[in-house]
Amino acid sequence: MDGRDRPGHDGGERCGRAKSVPARVVLALAALLLPLLAASSPARADLKLCNRMSYVVEAAIGIDEKAATATRGWFRLDPATCRVVLQGTLTADRILLHARALSLYGASPLAANGNDQLCVASDNFVIAAARQCRTGQTPAAFTQVTPTKTDDGTLIAYLAESAEYDDEQARLAGIQRLLGIAGYDASPIDGVDGPKTQAALAAFLKSRGLSSDVVSQPSFFPTMVEAVQTPSPTGLTWCNDTPHKVMAAVGTDDGRTVVSRGWYRIDAGKCLHPDITGQPKKVYSFAEAVDDENRTIKLKNKPLNWGGLVQLCTRENKFETSEQGDCPSRGFTATGFTAVDITRSGKTLRFAPP
Repeated sequence: MDGRDRPGHDGGERCGRAKSVPARVVLALAALLLPLLAASSPARADLKLCNRMSYVVEAAIGIDEKAATATRGWFRLDPATCRVVLQGTLTADRILLHARALSLYGASPLAANGNDQLCVASDNFVIAAARQCRTGQTPAAFTQVTPTKTDDGTLIAYLAESAEYDDEQARLAGIQRLLGIAGYDASPIDGVDGPKTQAALAAFLKSRGLSSDVVSQPSFFPTMVEAVQTPSPTGLTWCNDTPHKVMAAVGTDDGRTVVSRGWYRIDAGKCLHPDITGQPKKVYSFAEAVDDENRTIKLKNKPLNWGGLVQLCTRENKFETSEQGDCPSRGFTATGFTAVDITRSGKTLRFAPP
């Protein structure tokens, strides 16, 4: 195996032009009825993952072989890109896949309902015995996939959305989605180019001192992701000045409905813009510092969090709810949010120890 076999965040390539496979759930792993190569008849065939979603994702793979299961990740995939995740002779009984969107998107768009619970780590990893998690490892839901075989023998598994984007649409929808998070209105996120998207993109490029040529470069998505994680003159920005991971939630009130949504992960030393669509009359924020096991950090026996007096519903896992009454009866917790005024300009909330 060469460098492409190792997990990490480089080595992407553009997807091919094949038609997207229809999706019944938000995450669809395209799988045609081609059997996996059996151990009795190995062949030379790389395994490639292709992303036709409007999200930048990180993927992990699981390999079942002779009653042993190994996992490796994370492989970063920008919209409309492919990446070789295994190279050479495949003798696996089963290939499994788990994917996660970058934390900057907030509530995950990816279904986590696979039948196999295998171990992963927060950073790049290779785990030889992935069914018994050790310190620093957590279980994640993996789905068995049966990849498509191309003419050159490469096996390909696709990540797709219910919108069934082709490559060009997935890339544009990915740009639209990040523009919205960065504070530029490119809605709706539909993968269709138009004056509104072009105006938002031009404003973004101007604000960052970038030429239009950068849009076609392979580094454009990393550039946009970095922009989302820096303070903005518009909207709400969270900045984590603690040595801990911070999980945050946002609430919006458009005068008719109050929606609370979380969780957004903000790593130490990073900033993040929560996606706030439309023009809400009020915006609310709550955040708390957590450890590697997602347990609340306490200082002098008090939780390290940043909130206020406005009670909105949250729950431990990712959530989005427009019902704010009687939180406990619906499996939620009433949590104190603070009001944030972003009507005149951008607002940056910095989270720091007391």
